[in-house]
Amino acid sequence: MSVLAVGLSHRSSPVELLERVALNGETRANAVAEILGSDPVSEVMVVSTCNRTEIYADVDAYHGGVAAVTELLSWHTGVPLSELSDHLYVHYEDRAVEHLFSVSCGLESMVVGEGQILGQVRDSLKEGQENGSVGRVLNDLGQRALRVGKRAHTETHLDHAGADMVGFGLTVALRDLAAFPGASIPGGAPDSSATPPVGCPMSGATEAETSASADTAPPASTTGPLSATGTSLSTPGPLTGIRVLVLGAGSMSALSANTVARQGAASVIVANRTFERAARLAECLTEAYESVHAEAIPFAEAADVLADVDLVVSCTGAQGLVLTADRIAAANEGRTRPLVLLDLALPRDIDPDARGLDGVGVVDIGDLRQASAHGTGEQARADSLTLARGIVDEEVTEFRSVRRANEVAPTVVALRTQGHSVVQNELARLMGRLPDDLDDRAREEIGRAMRRVADKLLHSPTVRVKELAADPDGEAYENALRRLFDLDDPQTASADERADRTGSPVSAAQEKA
Repeated sequence: MSVLAVGLSHRSSPVELLERVALNGETRANAVAEILGSDPVSEVMVVSTCNRTEIYADVDAYHGGVAAVTELLSWHTGVPLSELSDHLYVHYEDRAVEHLFSVSCGLESMVVGEGQILGQVRDSLKEGQENGSVGRVLNDLGQRALRVGKRAHTETHLDHAGADMVGFGLTVALRDLAAFPGASIPGGAPDSSATPPVGCPMSGATEAETSASADTAPPASTTGPLSATGTSLSTPGPLTGIRVLVLGAGSMSALSANTVARQGAASVIVANRTFERAARLAECLTEAYESVHAEAIPFAEAADVLADVDLVVSCTGAQGLVLTADRIAAANEGRTRPLVLLDLALPRDIDPDARGLDGVGVVDIGDLRQASAHGTGEQARADSLTLARGIVDEEVTEFRSVRRANEVAPTVVALRTQGHSVVQNELARLMGRLPDDLDDRAREEIGRAMRRVADKLLHSPTVRVKELAADPDGEAYENALRRLFDLDDPQTASADERADRTGSPVSAAQEKA
């Protein structure tokens, strides 16, 4: 079996297509079930975020796996395969492993180095474990990807080299808000190191992970905004006096709410379809920031408070628009202050037509893509990125070694079983020829000696075949061992499935390193 990755991201696809291909809710569950039910596929994991939709699968044939995944992705999203093919990328075996490791490190993100993707990969793995679509192969791969991501952020300080998605989005939104005539916004960029309050169930991180992040973060200023629960902001932040509405209460929305509170927002209103989650998030903010007024409202009332806020941050995961242009226009009547809506969702939550309204600004994933393309600070991040890519390469090599060692295990077991069988047969023949007066102790010693000889003879070939398994031609050593000792052939892919791993029903040109 081999790992296959098929997907499209902000690098290969326009936002409009990413919206159509986003796998959420029932569509995602149905797609996973059907892909898992196809003949070439034995395991499936889906990583679907605002910047990418990727399907990882354990398959027994390259062409069959690609065909099954792409055809079912097309079927469940309603996007013709001919349209998908121009934007899909396909990775196989080591390249698929390398790609997931790079994604987990944030190296494939729109904001390179952002750490939120690590939590999203964790959620994808957990979902696969719970619904049974992830087995040993993808579980091992997912767990290693999380380890690689944590290691990269700890050892290279990628988190400090660049902003996260929320911080970057708020920076762009603040820029647009300040650009309106008469708007007065304090300077400064949102602090990208902000994280949801410790213990908040919507933070998406365990206490251990929060502690680990704190250990690698730069020392907090004694006059900074965060010190303990009941924090007061002693210095103005970039959002001082701003009133914010946060739509959603998941990990991304929780991070957004915490960031705006940390940056001095006067009030934060949280709206979510599950009111209890919104209420809990608002409670967390109240406990952490005594100078911020936080409250929760029913999701149906979100449009009613638009007239009272300056900034809306939305990331709900809904399949349709959450705020239409008409509802935004109605709330905007008689306003004298600008309103900026930051849409971090995919599919989009905010109606793009709202851009045409007077005094209204909309910032979505497409705008962030353009802003990141013209961003600065790449030179400052170069060292961290080089180190992170080195970590990925190292971990791919180690993962391949471990996996190949596991794959040759049946050969090693077969060889040792054969050796044990030969010893037992020879012992049985010998015992019948030994003198009758030979005591049991002597007989046992003869048996142990013969077994020691067999073990020593088999030790080197079994150890070496495991060591050589990770080599490009490692499979040849395993096959040679089986032929030399006349072992049963293992269950392997047929020769034609191994012969051409670079072709694809999509296009050979679409396979990217």
